[in-house]
Amino acid sequence: MIEGRRVLAGEAILSGATATEYSRDEAIEKLVREHARLVYRIAYAVLRQHQDAEDAAQETFVRVLRCGAKLEAVNGERTWLARIAWRVAVDRSGRRGRKRETALDGPENAVHEMASASIPADLTVEGAQVGRALEKLIAALPEKLRAPLMLSAIDEMSPREIAATLNINEAAVRSRVFRARQILREKLAHRGQR
Repeated sequence: MIEGRRVLAGEAILSGATATEYSRDEAIEKLVREHARLVYRIAYAVLRQHQDAEDAAQETFVRVLRCGAKLEAVNGERTWLARIAWRVAVDRSGRRGRKRETALDGPENAVHEMASASIPADLTVEGAQVGRALEKLIAALPEKLRAPLMLSAIDEMSPREIAATLNINEAAVRSRVFRARQILREKLAHRGQR
């Protein structure tokens, strides 16, 4: 005698779920597993606060869950998710105003991680200081330059994916990323001369 019903697509026992509902849940779980970091980084690039970025990432996947039936028709799920995450983060940013997160690791705090035992501590500290300075310089860029740069450099998205996410053309993406890098190069060179 068989106890409970088994769905061949998985082990949905006595859940009342159909095979398509189960496979849709698996697809959403796969999206979360593969793209959660990307969604968080995009949200953080816009919101600049850890908690807000986590909330935006969660809201992104809730929206994905709501449109589960359309999930099978999605072509390029990474770009699709990036666009949803971007819109959610921009919406949240507009609702709360533009607050900046203050860095928790100032010069008075110790360096939390040492890159390697073979790298001298002074180089590790210097690298951390340059990293913080670069973060501040990126945060100071105008939004229209910062967003494509973050998506390109941090999230490693292609110009096509960025264009689809930001709803601009690829030439504008390339131009904005080039200009943002040029500004950063100039500011870093100026900082080095001081």
